[in-house]
Amino acid sequence: MAKIISIQKKESRFNLIGGGTVARYTIHSNILDAEKTFSVYLPAGYEDSGRRYPVLYLFHSAGATDETWTQTGQLKEIADDAIRSRMAVPMIIVVPDASGTDEHHLGKLLGYFSVDGWDYEAYFHKELIALVDETFRTVADKRHRAVAGVSMSGEAAIAYAQKNPSYYAAACSLSGILGKPEQSKMAKTDAGYAAGLIRNNPAAFVEKATPGEVDALRTVRWYADCGDNDFFYEGNIQFFLAMKAKGIDIDYRMRSGVHDWYYWTTGLAPILHFISIAFTEE
Repeated sequence: MAKIISIQKKESRFNLIGGGTVARYTIHSNILDAEKTFSVYLPAGYEDSGRRYPVLYLFHSAGATDETWTQTGQLKEIADDAIRSRMAVPMIIVVPDASGTDEHHLGKLLGYFSVDGWDYEAYFHKELIALVDETFRTVADKRHRAVAGVSMSGEAAIAYAQKNPSYYAAACSLSGILGKPEQSKMAKTDAGYAAGLIRNNPAAFVEKATPGEVDALRTVRWYADCGDNDFFYEGNIQFFLAMKAKGIDIDYRMRSGVHDWYYWTTGLAPILHFISIAFTEE
């Protein structure tokens, strides 16, 4: 199992009394043979409650790190407000790092899909989830685990749940690459990255799904949201139509907007509400 090397507490610029806390963890992964980081939001009352909590794994976009959701994305403030207003249930939110190795967090080893010599998907499902369940008071089962992402990681969130439906109660995408992966600008310049996007194309997965796979997909709550002026809107529509054609329920939204952090921050609270319903379903 991966081992924790260090923990760094993070302070918010808007740290309201009674809100949750954020910390960044550095670990050593045996699968990747490398150090990785992840950020964790713990809801208000976690330290004293003694209770166990559901977990959302929230992925970041290309050109970002695990800290971007807590810095640019206002994760703590949005989660605090959603939980305080009872729009969402108290939950642990984990942001894994899948940044590239260059100064802009792009390039080599970018993304949540495995490439030769870098089995990120095995690291996530076999090491990171186990470490989170061991370290924090989680409810460690499918019904209390969800995954969500934006842009490149919107595809990853959906693809992870498609390939591992027994892990997740819900899977959500904001501006994800859910179809037509060739439209990604980076896919035109990075062959390895492009191969991962094409291999894990969510729309293609649904279109080719066997009856048994369709039954498994129906055990997950699906959510997709993409702006009407986003360059990935056609792929999102393709995914939505493929899901409807197979009779798989999906909550699909198209708001006025583009591919940016404003769209994603305004879209996070509805996702927290959506997965809270999954977490509380009998």
